[in-house]
Amino acid sequence: MKSIKINRQWVFGTFRVLGMGFAFLFFGACKDLTELNINPNGASEENVNPNLVLPTVLTESAKIYLNLGYQDIAGVVQHTQKDAWASGHNDYDWGGNQSWNGYYDVLRNNTLLYKRASEEGMEFHQGVALVMRAFMFGLITDLWGDAPYTDALKGDEGGVEYMLPKFDTQETIYTGIIGELEQANGLLSKSASDYTGIVANADVYYRGKPEQWRKFANSLLLRYYMRIAEKMPEVAKAGIEKIVGNPGQYPIITVAADDATMPFLGNSASDSWPHNIQFDVDAGSNYRRLKMCSTLVDYMQALNDPRLFKWANKVEVPLKMDASLPAGTDEIRDGVRYLSPDKVGAVAIDQDADYVGIPPSWSALPSAYNLNPTPGQLSYNPHVSFLNDIYKDASGPLLKVRLLSAAEVNFILAEAAVKGWSVGNGEDYYNEGIKQSLEAWTVGGSYGDYIENEGVAYEGTVKQIIEQKWIASWTAATEAWFDFRRTGYPELVAGPVALRDVLPVRFYYMQDELSVNRQNAEAALERLEVTSHSQADNKNSAWSKPWVIQGTGKPW
Repeated sequence: MKSIKINRQWVFGTFRVLGMGFAFLFFGACKDLTELNINPNGASEENVNPNLVLPTVLTESAKIYLNLGYQDIAGVVQHTQKDAWASGHNDYDWGGNQSWNGYYDVLRNNTLLYKRASEEGMEFHQGVALVMRAFMFGLITDLWGDAPYTDALKGDEGGVEYMLPKFDTQETIYTGIIGELEQANGLLSKSASDYTGIVANADVYYRGKPEQWRKFANSLLLRYYMRIAEKMPEVAKAGIEKIVGNPGQYPIITVAADDATMPFLGNSASDSWPHNIQFDVDAGSNYRRLKMCSTLVDYMQALNDPRLFKWANKVEVPLKMDASLPAGTDEIRDGVRYLSPDKVGAVAIDQDADYVGIPPSWSALPSAYNLNPTPGQLSYNPHVSFLNDIYKDASGPLLKVRLLSAAEVNFILAEAAVKGWSVGNGEDYYNEGIKQSLEAWTVGGSYGDYIENEGVAYEGTVKQIIEQKWIASWTAATEAWFDFRRTGYPELVAGPVALRDVLPVRFYYMQDELSVNRQNAEAALERLEVTSHSQADNKNSAWSKPWVIQGTGKPW
């Protein structure tokens, strides 16, 4: 028997008794354990129950997605900045060796999930596996461009074409995952009682509810149709109109209660919100280093956005420069740091009394921003907004991975309406996108006032829709990055010490792949579009354009 690695901590954390029961069944089915080489941390591929593999696929996929949207990609789209260890987050200095190995590890487990579900006649699990396959392959091609797809995950079948798989084009991958989501929609179209083997606790997203998974599948279809809208407009238009025109056949996520999310258990570092202070080995240093970016803070303040206080703390000690003060004044009174002009000099400071963010890629020493008295690795800057205290916690009602939301779906449909596609009223979708985001962050009661604010009230432009979608993508910033690439919105500007003077548009292929699978990798590199920002005609650049934005003139 072959063995596979199972995320047992999360499995047993969610359904401990069930897991032990399945383990008993596996061992009971083996007639002579002394003849078998059994990994004590694994389970047999030939006999593993899909409900043991499912939590691993779901949790690892979600953690990968959150690690992007809460970390370096949040820096790219200027949701956050770091005041130490900042070069990757703030400046896009990614080192040219970004690995997709973890993504394909998830897909290998997912392939086993689909295989075993097919063998056991478990259509619900087959449908879920197809959704997650589309989600993960979609993420890979979104991030890197061309990638192994049709020949991937087949190494056990032998043959060099599987050991060294070709890189499929982005067009092929997007077309393929759209087809897989269509198939998933069919598999998930029955009522729960018509399926076998559903265990609610094994499904850490939707608790075994096929109707919810079906909505997730069709909402992903909307995401990927809109992703290719600039390159394949007729395909995207027809696909989105078909979904909207047939709600019975294609139910979608429209309210926040249906969002595709994953909560955290908070029992250990591996099943907790990342960089919380409970399990941070350095007394919460990773929480302390992550700050709001001024781009997002200033934009939300201008709109009087009620979500800001959910995401950020107010400045602990505001700055106040007062020309009437004697020269040399630098003192804290009543919780405010008062400064005479000579103490500030020519340095630009932010004197906002409520929220202050770090400007994007501001300096090689971002911890010094706003006259921080303790710049450096042990910095504690009282003059810049920390993230809200909820992000210190290991778990909590708002600490969820948000893989796809009702807000995103409604903004997609609002954009489709503005494009003139037959999907309904753009203003209604736009307003609903904002409403559902506010509901998700428990400030829905502010919707009536917020929607009337100048700059928020509907103007009927793609720019406004994408900017609101950018706000709503907090902690899921990858979607904001992909929207920026294809639309140019928000009109984000690289900071003064960024690696280039424009934002990047893809990840680098890792060096191992370029060396081991050289012929196929080089063919993929040839299909990238070198730009003036690629530097020295190096095709494998974060500033070389993949197919999805080639010829569009976007984002720069």
